[in-house]
Amino acid sequence: MKHIVLLGSTGSIGASTVRVVEALPDDFRLVGLAAQRDYVSVLKQAAQFGVCDVAIADPEAAAKCRDEAPSGVRVHAGAAGVEALAALESADIVLCAVVGMAGLKPVLAAVGQGTDVALATKEVLVAAGHLVTAEAARTGSRLLPVDSEHSAIFQCLQGSRRDQVRRLYLTASGGPFFERPDLDLETISVEQALDHPRWDMGPKVTVDSATLMNKGLEIMEAAWMFDFHVDDVEVVVHPQSIVHSLVEFLDGSILAQVGPPDMRFAIQYALSYPERLDGKLPRLDVAGLGALQFGPPDEARFPCLGLARDAGRAGGTLPAVLNAANEVAVADFLAGKIPFGGIPRLVRAVMDRHDTLEAPSLESVEQADQWARRQAAELVMAGRNP
Repeated sequence: MKHIVLLGSTGSIGASTVRVVEALPDDFRLVGLAAQRDYVSVLKQAAQFGVCDVAIADPEAAAKCRDEAPSGVRVHAGAAGVEALAALESADIVLCAVVGMAGLKPVLAAVGQGTDVALATKEVLVAAGHLVTAEAARTGSRLLPVDSEHSAIFQCLQGSRRDQVRRLYLTASGGPFFERPDLDLETISVEQALDHPRWDMGPKVTVDSATLMNKGLEIMEAAWMFDFHVDDVEVVVHPQSIVHSLVEFLDGSILAQVGPPDMRFAIQYALSYPERLDGKLPRLDVAGLGALQFGPPDEARFPCLGLARDAGRAGGTLPAVLNAANEVAVADFLAGKIPFGGIPRLVRAVMDRHDTLEAPSLESVEQADQWARRQAAELVMAGRNP
């Protein structure tokens, strides 16, 4: 029985995690639940699974949660409350599925305790990979991937030494516009950007998939998680999303992990590792797959991928700046303030203004994050998004 703290329990990854736990009640038990502000759903989950510790990041929502929580349920409030939940001594593993930089301090809190972390929040390693991996090495905490692509690489690497591997390949669905070269990206609507052909994800990740920024962030995440340089992590477009990633070895052999496009596979493997369990997940009809397509990404049309590579090569505070500027840009696109094509232009403008600091502390990473958010907001407000 593994005891799980689930951060981001009301989002798409959180909902999938709940389904995994429901399917394997003799193997997994939820002991902590956290969300940004949807305390009503969190309390329902707590009642279903007998969870005594919950955290609500939004202070106003946390106050309402305290008023409505039944006896025996402890409510932790604010960002500090989420960190406290992540550091619960009763937890065997913390699954972090909160959006963006909000996951950094909770992950560091869990890792600092020596608790294993199943990581779905790629921004944590993008912005502060050097800090998180160093702390994990110090305490013995294991970082287990929840992204389907990184889970695939993790599985393909089992039993192999790092010096046996030549290159990693992340597959990308291409998003909703890869096979639509006729579309003018400047006129893309929010509804079009959120209409992902394969995966059911939250709005921010779905837009990142459409711009290919999601894949750029995953390049940096893979580099930190598996100890590779960003230039040794390639991206290949695979619209069917059946092959989740590939690993090329020195002898030219390539291993791939294959499965249905269902996040529960990666979640279950992260929670059960090193074991494999039968969670009654859908089986792949290999004979019925038909043709599988692969092709190179169009980086001229989707420049976010190149921006992320630039940030990854530079290192220091620049990845945090890229990530923060992108979060602002995506939010502004969803709010109708900038066009779809303005997302990479805004990110590039903020990156160009930044003087990168090497080997930054946690405080420096947070300062770079906040600086980039202010710069992005000011550019949009002044109408100077190129």
